[in-house]
Amino acid sequence: MAWDEASVAERARAFLAAHDPAAMDRLEFLRARFDAGLAWVHFPEGLGGLGAPRELQAVADRELKGTPDNQPGRIGIGLGMAAPTILAFGTEEQKKRFLRPLWTGEEVWCQLFSEPGAGSDLATLATRAVREGDEWVVDGQKVWTSSAHTARWGILVARTDPGVPKHRGLTYFVCDMHAPGVEVRPLRQITGEAEFNEVFLTGVRLPDSLRLGEVGDGWRVAQTTLMNERVAIGGTPSRRTMMGVVAETWRSRPELRTHDLHQRLLRLWVDSEVMRLTAVRLREQLAAGHPGPEGSGMKLAFARLHQELSGIEVEMLREDGLAYDDWTFRRPDKVDFIGREAGYRYLRAKGNSIEGGTSEILRNIIAERVLGLPAEPRADKDVAWKDLPR
Repeated sequence: MAWDEASVAERARAFLAAHDPAAMDRLEFLRARFDAGLAWVHFPEGLGGLGAPRELQAVADRELKGTPDNQPGRIGIGLGMAAPTILAFGTEEQKKRFLRPLWTGEEVWCQLFSEPGAGSDLATLATRAVREGDEWVVDGQKVWTSSAHTARWGILVARTDPGVPKHRGLTYFVCDMHAPGVEVRPLRQITGEAEFNEVFLTGVRLPDSLRLGEVGDGWRVAQTTLMNERVAIGGTPSRRTMMGVVAETWRSRPELRTHDLHQRLLRLWVDSEVMRLTAVRLREQLAAGHPGPEGSGMKLAFARLHQELSGIEVEMLREDGLAYDDWTFRRPDKVDFIGREAGYRYLRAKGNSIEGGTSEILRNIIAERVLGLPAEPRADKDVAWKDLPR
């Protein structure tokens, strides 16, 4: 069937006519929406979609506005990173097993990529996975793992062949976060909270059925995750933006205005509009296929803009901008950036230039893969990982 705006809207209205959200359990409603193909309309039929163009998701969301949602702020890693990777590289059994509870929020996901010695240069990671029959035994440590304390599953990259160059000896797995040998410890941040964690993997046994992609092809699989992650961070539209929050303060507090703040705010408003329009173009590109390196530019711009805007907000509010609601140690299940006060936004924005790829590394990606500039010399490119100095 060739789906268009009218047919998707009709499908959504027919679904609502048969499924009254006021009379149904929230989770049952979400499961039914997934089964009706109105979760991700661009996914294949039977996997939460209709095989329709991606841009028609906005039509389904509009028709279903006001009905129970899947709390995307709590399951962003699953929605933005795990799902597109599973769709691209998973077996049919893996897609059917993981995608539905992922979208409904029944199962939270985390990302087991960065390590204490492999952050910006992820390909140097040292977590090992050794095959024993139909199982893999995993040992290592991951760090900066958002939502690990609430996650049921993790997307994991581990080294399966140390005798080849660093990019070629990696394999991608789905990690059972409830398996024996998985230990999650909180990392308290500058905000006082611990949304991040470090994860220790000691003799964790994963069946080969939890492998995504071919053995040794983990870097290629991980690139799908990383490109989608940067689009999810930098290019996803939201109802309220940091620019909108600061603009509201400017309009409601005329006594705080100065000429200098006005000029700086105008410049940031222009930057925000450029980023918004670029995000529209990026989503159109995404609708035509897989995300490319341009998502790195969006994520880079997002980090800079958030940090500058949160800084100007604190400066504008003066002593009120330094207020902070609660320093009590907490392990939240989501990041409520817009819903908190200026002091929290200022502190939390510092992490925007680290998470999802550091701004320094993203500039390299933009230079080499978007602008076509010569790559930096890499002496370790053809050296076996086991022979690299540490």
